[in-house]
Amino acid sequence: MLAAARSGEWGELKTMQSTYRELVDGLREVDTSSELDDTARARKLELVRRILADDAAIRDLATPSLARLSAALFTVNRPVRVLKKMIGFR
Repeated sequence: MLAAARSGEWGELKTMQSTYRELVDGLREVDTSSELDDTARARKLELVRRILADDAAIRDLATPSLARLSAALFTVNRPVRVLKKMIGFR
């Protein structure tokens, strides 16, 4: 997912996010009563840290795109807001 975000493949990222959500939902159904040994616990912790780091990096990459989209929507809707203000429409 991070590679897709880095290359600006936002459509691919969206597809991957759907798969990611399905996998996370599947993990919730895994038997949580089994104990992990120290090696497995350390591996699990490292994977969670990597997932969180990748998620933060994806958000950092998406923020400028979201800001541009917000600005574009503001620009497109501005004439409508001005017109509504002029005629007293709320």
